[in-house]
Amino acid sequence: MKRLPLLFIALLSLPIYAVEPESDKVANYAVEHYAEEMVSSLKTLVRFNTVAVDGTTPDTNPEFIGFKSELKSLSQQLGLDYADHGYVILIGLGQQQDKLGVITHGDVQPANPTLWHQSPYQLDMLSQPGKLIGRGTEDDKGPIVTAMYAMKSIKDNGIKLNKRIELMVYLAEESNWAPLKTFLTTFTPADINITIDAEYPVVTAEKGWSKIEFVIPAVTEINANGKRPILNQFSGGYFGSQVPQQAQAEISFADEELIKQLKQQAKKQQGMHYRFEQKGSSLLIRADGKAAHSSTPEDGINAVTHLAQLLATHQWPKTTASLTQTFIHEMVGMGIYAEQFGEIAYKDDFMGPMSLAPTIVKTGKEGTQVMINLRRPVGKTPEQLDSQVAEALQLWQTKQQVKLVDLETYWGEPMVMKDAPHLDTLLGVYAHFTGVKDPQPVAIGGSTNSKLFPNALSFGPAMPGVEYTGHTENEFITYDQFMLNLKMYTAAFIELAR
Repeated sequence: MKRLPLLFIALLSLPIYAVEPESDKVANYAVEHYAEEMVSSLKTLVRFNTVAVDGTTPDTNPEFIGFKSELKSLSQQLGLDYADHGYVILIGLGQQQDKLGVITHGDVQPANPTLWHQSPYQLDMLSQPGKLIGRGTEDDKGPIVTAMYAMKSIKDNGIKLNKRIELMVYLAEESNWAPLKTFLTTFTPADINITIDAEYPVVTAEKGWSKIEFVIPAVTEINANGKRPILNQFSGGYFGSQVPQQAQAEISFADEELIKQLKQQAKKQQGMHYRFEQKGSSLLIRADGKAAHSSTPEDGINAVTHLAQLLATHQWPKTTASLTQTFIHEMVGMGIYAEQFGEIAYKDDFMGPMSLAPTIVKTGKEGTQVMINLRRPVGKTPEQLDSQVAEALQLWQTKQQVKLVDLETYWGEPMVMKDAPHLDTLLGVYAHFTGVKDPQPVAIGGSTNSKLFPNALSFGPAMPGVEYTGHTENEFITYDQFMLNLKMYTAAFIELAR
């Protein structure tokens, strides 16, 4: 066998990309000089409840107005330029024609204050030492602050750049991408972009955010009266992109034997906590699981599916609530990959399987609204999925002798970014600061604005294998990760902009 030269073998063992000493120096400078100010600025931005409110815009909602005012003030303080375009804020360093785009968002998902140690809009650094807890700390106000102080550190050190670094803060990423699409019809984005709204090492593929939504109509079985147990209410979930932490059920005329049976079954469910409250002739069951970003249902304990399984131990008269519980139990069950939902389950070798999580079960006058959030990889068309969903739902409706109404599906487009010119650079920066050898690109279930930009790769802020807390109750970023992100973003900006 022919032997390879020793020099060639040594070259093979070297990393693909090495970070310049100057980039490393400025990255460490950033943490040494701005760690305290970073935390203070994050504290200021978290104060604003930048959740979308119907009928308002970032220019009419007082929370968004205040948030933008603080961003402008911070930009001026750091010596960065600032431009307000309504839904889009641009914060930049340099006036070069060529640009490096950095994509973030300033709006956040709702938070249930009852599930937090203190207000979600007050940075909590004491209840769990080492963690910075607050809505937006990881998704995406923390990354905004990090990018701004990275630019300030580069400016302080007089680094000569060939590209302008332009931070885009979009203000409706969690609710409505239409204003951004409109903005991009007249705005020329950078040729190379980084989205700092996902995870490391580098994200090159994102599943498509998707949903199945319908209403189970208000129905009552003719014989659903008398003294036998009746399921009168079944609900749960807080918003569409969160695995529900809480669910509730109400049973009329629950006898002692049924209550005993339900309590025994409840003890068998790991990670779930139940409260049984007797109110007159009604039994109220409160289920408490664990919230998670719906793109990673494996990180959560879905209170809706667990409560449906608990209640499946009894045969209920037909009511809207019992039909809802039956649907969740029969069509979703305890799986998270659409295993029981007809033939819609599938997977891609790189992107992984489609995930499925019921996220909203809400009772109204017309019946019960059910929303199921899915994240789909490449491999099936929307037409295929619509056909398979329709078939699965038809079989269930026939079996239960009920007709679902207001059925709506949406199939977001999965994205695969190939041949991005800055992939090796970002992988090199990650390897340098983490010590991870030969990091590889990853796919995620989340869906970021990178889909709308040329050559856009997601780079942090969450580490691989670590639970992402955006969209969860008690969202946080650790102090150590906050500082590590500052180092990596500072170095990446320098490497890509000069």
